[in-house]
Amino acid sequence: MPSQLSRRLFILQMLLFITACAGEETSNQQLELVIGVISYREGKQAIERFARFREYLGEKARAIIQLEPTFNENIAIERIQRHAWSLVFAPAGLAAIASANYQYLPIFPLEMERNSRAIFVVRKDSPVQQLKDLQGKTVALGQPGSATGYYFPLYNLFGFTLAEILFAPTPETVLEWVAQGKAAAGAISLEEFNLYRTKLGNVFRILFTESQNVPLGAVLIGPNIERNRQELIRNYLKDAPPNLVQDVGYLPNAEPPDYQYMIAVVKRVTAISARLNSKPVRLF
Repeated sequence: MPSQLSRRLFILQMLLFITACAGEETSNQQLELVIGVISYREGKQAIERFARFREYLGEKARAIIQLEPTFNENIAIERIQRHAWSLVFAPAGLAAIASANYQYLPIFPLEMERNSRAIFVVRKDSPVQQLKDLQGKTVALGQPGSATGYYFPLYNLFGFTLAEILFAPTPETVLEWVAQGKAAAGAISLEEFNLYRTKLGNVFRILFTESQNVPLGAVLIGPNIERNRQELIRNYLKDAPPNLVQDVGYLPNAEPPDYQYMIAVVKRVTAISARLNSKPVRLF
């Protein structure tokens, strides 16, 4: 009997020892956070811009901070769907999708151009004079996830039949295709238009301007981070030194944007998204 009791005690001690070791190993595993950002063709600049911010957040959160710049919104949506990003610096369309469909929480607005608008542009010599003149024409749009390049333009084209929709990987490509005559018109933000138009010979005119302002983008935090740590990270971002905040461009003392209208636009466009690759394209 004593030997049997001794064996039981020994087994119990070994189990406690193994559990303690496992717990210690888990506690020593460093947290990893992945920051997602859309960089178009400027991945190197994004890495440089976030360098000091990554160092600050890594020290505060005692975490390894990875930055993942992506080429366009389409890739970003795939990463968000898989909850691969812990923090996202997202433009409005992407932020609306992430918060409405994938449990991401907006915590701060991005420092972007206020009163941003979606526009359609054509060549100066184009016979197209009104939006209704795009019936039966080929139109260049941005990627799904872009408020100004995809959602608002399709919302305004609801009820149209187009010859074809071309999906450009970047806003600059939209203008290139219009300049080359591949598309009769292209959708882009007013800010992007002003940035890129002179590079392509300033051969454009604005056909149509969306009446609704596009909401600001947002910093969002992912559902893969537990609630208490979410609050800690939010506080670290709120209290970050002003020069680091300026580097990455968010507003730490402002409330996150309201995306209710943007979400309604996204839902209406999503209802017709299955037919966007057909020829002709019936937007109803």
